[in-house]
Amino acid sequence: MAETGMIPVFYHKDLDICKKVLNACYEGGVRVFEYTNRGDYAHEVFGELNKYAAKELPGMILGVGSIVDPATTSLYIQLGTNFIVSPILNEDMAKVCNRRKIFWSPGCCSVTEISKAEELGAEIVKIFPGSQVGGPKFVEAIKGPLPWSGIMPTGGVDTSEENLSAWFNAGVTCVGIGSQLITKDIIEKGDYQYLTVECKKVLEIIKKYKKLESIIT
Repeated sequence: MAETGMIPVFYHKDLDICKKVLNACYEGGVRVFEYTNRGDYAHEVFGELNKYAAKELPGMILGVGSIVDPATTSLYIQLGTNFIVSPILNEDMAKVCNRRKIFWSPGCCSVTEISKAEELGAEIVKIFPGSQVGGPKFVEAIKGPLPWSGIMPTGGVDTSEENLSAWFNAGVTCVGIGSQLITKDIIEKGDYQYLTVECKKVLEIIKKYKKLESIIT
């Protein structure tokens, strides 16, 4: 997360489409990918996708997002997830992840929640929804009293240099990008080569603005 600075966020019920999206992102330089738990049988798709990534895409770190309870957390851990991302702060989820040494990134939207998440072992917290809680200005304000905090906004992040530079200049560790990167048009047209080009472009922009002090070591 800290090295590349960008995590694509994606869900689709079709495993073949998921493989094509994952491949395109991988070819574009992506090495951390979040599959979101947002539909019926999503865990079954993830299980197969994770096996595929482990076999065919060396170095790809595949995790799962939109998890809100410890039971679903345990389910995905059994399916081999490398990390868990949540839109909320749930202490019981922290216990499950910490017991299994699984990276956990909870959703926070205040200094108190971020501090609590770090007390529970979170290395990088998810700011969600990023634009609604205050955008880059919110992150900049948070980094004042909590300069050590690793922050990943999702929601309100797009692929433009203007947007990405604002987030990284504010001090984020990485960003999560969903439909602004993996657009509906790309899926409908099957234009996965374009997605690869977009990933490369975004990662190059991030490299220009990423601050060393924002990287967790």
